[in-house]
Amino acid sequence: MIDFTDISRPYFRRVAKAEAEARLDPRQSQLGLLRDLASRGAETAFGADRGLSKVASAPTGAELYSRFSSMEPCDYPAIRPYVMRMVGGEADVLWPGVCRRFAQSSGTSDGKSKFIPITPRGLSRCHYAGAAYSLASYLACYADSHVFGGKNFILGGSFANELELPEGVKVGDLSASLIDRINPLVNLFRVPSKKTALMADWNEKLPALVEASLKADVRSISGVPSWFLTVLKRVVERAGATTIHDVWPNLEVFFHGGIAFGPYRGQYDRVTDPARMRYWENYNASEGFFAVQERPGSPEMGLLLNADTFYELLPQGATLPLPLWEAEPGMVAELVITSSNGLWRYRTGDTVKIESADPLTITIAGRTKAFINAFGEEVMVYNADAAIERACAVTGAEVLNYTAAPVYAGDGTRGRHQWLVEFAAEPSSRDEFAAALDRALQGENSDYQAKRAGGIFLDAPEVIAAAPGVFDRWLASTGKLGGQRKVPRLANDRSVIDPLLRLNDELNRIT
Repeated sequence: MIDFTDISRPYFRRVAKAEAEARLDPRQSQLGLLRDLASRGAETAFGADRGLSKVASAPTGAELYSRFSSMEPCDYPAIRPYVMRMVGGEADVLWPGVCRRFAQSSGTSDGKSKFIPITPRGLSRCHYAGAAYSLASYLACYADSHVFGGKNFILGGSFANELELPEGVKVGDLSASLIDRINPLVNLFRVPSKKTALMADWNEKLPALVEASLKADVRSISGVPSWFLTVLKRVVERAGATTIHDVWPNLEVFFHGGIAFGPYRGQYDRVTDPARMRYWENYNASEGFFAVQERPGSPEMGLLLNADTFYELLPQGATLPLPLWEAEPGMVAELVITSSNGLWRYRTGDTVKIESADPLTITIAGRTKAFINAFGEEVMVYNADAAIERACAVTGAEVLNYTAAPVYAGDGTRGRHQWLVEFAAEPSSRDEFAAALDRALQGENSDYQAKRAGGIFLDAPEVIAAAPGVFDRWLASTGKLGGQRKVPRLANDRSVIDPLLRLNDELNRIT
């Protein structure tokens, strides 16, 4: 196969240049985008209801944002009626024209799934544009790359076949639409085939993925770390190899996102040749492609200003969002977006930490609803991921999946955190793992440390070892097994952990 890497570099340099130009004056580029989005949104039913024509006609940038910021931010329940009109085929609802693709995301508090619109412009200028910049950023850092000399193994999800939908409407994982609508030229550099990539049954899909990739010249892999680890182990096993580089000797990079990579790093080092493997993080979600790693080994990601998304930040404890040009280093805030996917001041539920303001870089902090604050400890997902990673390093453990929730005080007992952990490699001692986890959490989070001081308010965490496969079985029982589905890491109630514990008990009784 011809190596197209050097041939493609001029294109990716242009992609990087466009992003760099947008970052020269973030306020100006963001306000220019906002005016364009508002003028188009004024033609929609939502725009008529919210007065977007008045926003679009503002004479100055300052007045534009002033008018726009008077509009109430939206969570998903607020836009669900509009989205369902779009699903039904109505035009000009949240964005001009008809939308026929929707990303099915996790359910809301009322148990209903979220259908996030994927408009043609959003697909092109946001999702695909973000992916192009990720490649551009990677290639800019590695002049020795030959990523287009072979195949990119993209691990995606599928469409939801069980829903009754109007003809022509597709709902499913975002990655399913990305693969389904990808430029045919990209298929020259991609594995598996579209038919295999979009298979819905994971139990059938996994062996098909292994067979499709076993003899391919895979140069890069893209997907969620937890699910790709399963695929890599199966490929190595099927090939009778020691590491994945014995099977794919030219593999150079993993473009990953969706969940924190840190807890999985040790397992990837075991299944790859670490000297030949690179990792490149992306912040891509159902709602858009928002940020990309830009320096090797750095956890910071640059927020994309040329990907058709207007950003605002809702700091913890605040009631009003701020525009991104008012971001301050150290700020932890929920990401609020406006984009050509038909989302207007939409609260994503994702929290980010501002690492630097110029250039604007972030790390992912977690979800606004994924935390434990039952005792005033305010433990966030990024605290938990870091603590799990540290506990693994101390005890030699490897973790496949975990979730945690509070246990409230009872007669003669104080409250504590309960962790259900599925180990790929057992720790030297489970008690030491729990103690190391506790110490690491105290080092990560001063509120947790204060509540643990002297054991007065909060007892030491309880760690329960999960039966092999319990998280996969739980995901399957919820209809969410697959390459894009994730286990909730933290919850402030027991709605996730209690069903998992019951299933865990059942599996332990069987074995």
